[in-house]
Amino acid sequence: MLASIFNSPYFYPSIYHWLVLSSALFSIGIYGFLTRKNAVGILISLELCLNSGALNFVVFDYFRGNHIDGKIMALFIIAVAAAEVVIAMAIFVGMFKHKKTIDVTEMNQMRN
Repeated sequence: MLASIFNSPYFYPSIYHWLVLSSALFSIGIYGFLTRKNAVGILISLELCLNSGALNFVVFDYFRGNHIDGKIMALFIIAVAAAEVVIAMAIFVGMFKHKKTIDVTEMNQMRN
């Protein structure tokens, strides 16, 4: 039943549907970023926000005329996110080495 609805010629997700999905992903990411104390959870929430932005670039690119600009920007966002993960994980390993925790409320004690 559900497959027949999505395969019908009357169901095409419009830009509105994609923007609602992207807004929901961004909102979930911001909520996770503001409420988590675990550094890995904050990192995952930040990745969700970045992926929401990449989705927006691809969607606007598709509905604007399928140029390559949005897809290239999405690739840059993915590359920046990968670099951000590497740097953040290095900081988390250093933090865990000293404090044996990755709670972000303990981050201010790494100054020495």
